[in-house]
Amino acid sequence: MTEIVVVGAVAGGATVASQIRRLDNQSNITVFEKDRDMSFANCGLPYYLGNVVDSRDKLLATTPEAFSEKKNITVKTHHEVTAIDDVNQTISVYNHLTSESTSVPYDKLILSPGCSANTLPLNSDIVFTLRNMEDTDAIDNFITTNNVQSALVVGAGYISLEVLDNLHYRRIDTTLIHRSSQINKLMDQDMNQPIFDELNSRNITYHLNEEINKVEGNKVTFKSGNEATYDIIITGVGIKPNSDFVKSSNVQLDDKGYIPVNDKFETNVDNIYALGDIVTSHYRHVDLPAHIPLAWGAHRGASIIAEQIAGDNTIRFKGYLGANIVKFFDYTLASSGINPQELSNFDYEMLEINAGKHANYYPGNSKIHLRVYFDKRTRKIIRAAATGVADVDKRIDILTMAMMNGLTVDELTEVETAYAPPYSHPKDLINIIGYSARNK
Repeated sequence: MTEIVVVGAVAGGATVASQIRRLDNQSNITVFEKDRDMSFANCGLPYYLGNVVDSRDKLLATTPEAFSEKKNITVKTHHEVTAIDDVNQTISVYNHLTSESTSVPYDKLILSPGCSANTLPLNSDIVFTLRNMEDTDAIDNFITTNNVQSALVVGAGYISLEVLDNLHYRRIDTTLIHRSSQINKLMDQDMNQPIFDELNSRNITYHLNEEINKVEGNKVTFKSGNEATYDIIITGVGIKPNSDFVKSSNVQLDDKGYIPVNDKFETNVDNIYALGDIVTSHYRHVDLPAHIPLAWGAHRGASIIAEQIAGDNTIRFKGYLGANIVKFFDYTLASSGINPQELSNFDYEMLEINAGKHANYYPGNSKIHLRVYFDKRTRKIIRAAATGVADVDKRIDILTMAMMNGLTVDELTEVETAYAPPYSHPKDLINIIGYSARNK
């Protein structure tokens, strides 16, 4: 019987195990997860902290017991893979409940260990990170037990912004600090103005170019010399790959500790695959490498690996487009394609429009700021970004499909959107970008 071993049981690991079982009823599938929970809704954690998601159970898709009963897949939580012997095709597994280590053989090994949250060198009982259900429970219990009234959020990426939004929704007085002036780095910096507008309109304190120097009890001393007291501190200062255990093998890691994979999600070692936040691959629409630690890539990788193991070599990964989106109070900020820092690799033009999302005479209109970048030589779209109160996702999804299919900026004139006054314009914002390209 073929032994298939999966490392990690969240989005990528749980999904790849399930997809393999869908195609293969015979192999023995075992999933090892170092943490307590499996298959939880990672992206929903901030919304549970804000009481927007009203039940913890809604974040837990399944349990090891249910996975075993319904899919005949063994999931062992609190089991950490500590080493890989790819010559003899075994892994070393440490059981955190019994403190015992065992060697487990595999025929196929799939790595989906994800990433961990970076931590600040602060020795304090009020400092937390948010990466899994255990973190979420710890934060929620701390807030409830200590009647938290004030919070400090550190960082200005997606997680920090979502945490701030939700703590405010929970009526906790929250302050934001960030160590630089560059926030939400997947978005064009000048398009982040709605974030500051939302902060200002709600009288939420924020400080850029600021860091924590030390924490003593509830008193925080900042790099600037300012001091303030908070009931809780939640940090979101980036991620690091959980790849230390991989270093024992011949699996290649890049200089940041991520695993490069090919279009079958194979590593450089036979019978070892990788997927999820741990991997690097490439963009679909341009010739550049890409690391996109977002949910879609994990699920797509799971399906492709399952097909490969089942024997269908025709299904390959065509690359990322990097579509991403975040809600911040009343606004949505989204982009797709290469990130702003990668634009310097191209000779490009930019077109933009700031106009109502639907017919101007229909009530309830709000503006969308839409921006499209295209390569001057090929005229193909390389990046799109949008902000607004509503229907931002619609435009970004359309432009993602345009990039996926290699459309030029001029061909946006041909995109036919569903029109009625409450939804769009006879000539949609996307069409207007295309017509504007005539002058470029």
